[in-house]
Amino acid sequence: MFELPELPYALDALAPYMSAETLEFHHGKHHRAYVDKLNELVVEGPYKGMALEDVIRQAVGKPEDRVLFNQAGQHWNHSHFWLGMKKGGGGNIPGTLEKQLIADFGSVDRFRQEFKAACIAQFGSGWAWLVFDGEKLAITKTGNADTPLTDGHAALLTCDVWEHSYYIDYRNLRPKYVDAFLEGLVNWEAVADRFEAAVQ
Repeated sequence: MFELPELPYALDALAPYMSAETLEFHHGKHHRAYVDKLNELVVEGPYKGMALEDVIRQAVGKPEDRVLFNQAGQHWNHSHFWLGMKKGGGGNIPGTLEKQLIADFGSVDRFRQEFKAACIAQFGSGWAWLVFDGEKLAITKTGNADTPLTDGHAALLTCDVWEHSYYIDYRNLRPKYVDAFLEGLVNWEAVADRFEAAVQ
């Protein structure tokens, strides 16, 4: 059975950038609903006992398994999202990752601009990602429950741009939410660790 992961920080730890109320609804209700539905769908059948990543890779692109894929993708994406944030986030980027960002985007500021642009340009619900594609860092967008996992890319950082991620705190001001995410929430040490693992 799949489980809702515990948050690695207190509900109020990300304030004022993300409120306890947002985390209560987003993690405690939205994410929990995906996990509960996913468990219902894998009680029997070919996906029973399969690891989450394998469920996603096997179900992608199959119309008959779209509901299952949506729950599995959302579970994986959200689990990744929570671990990419921390209390007192933002700030300095660890050296190796910073050098790679400069090499692949020209500057850290340019990376931030392009990442924010991807968050804003994602129409409707979805995600913006910093990924390692096997050769370089890149920014991608996915809609709904889609994930870089199915493209063979290593996901390093994601920003959830579904409205339930920011509407309580920022209403319809997605750009303001993205600024807060980059400036006050990102756990750059975790992103750097993911990069090191992807390169190795």
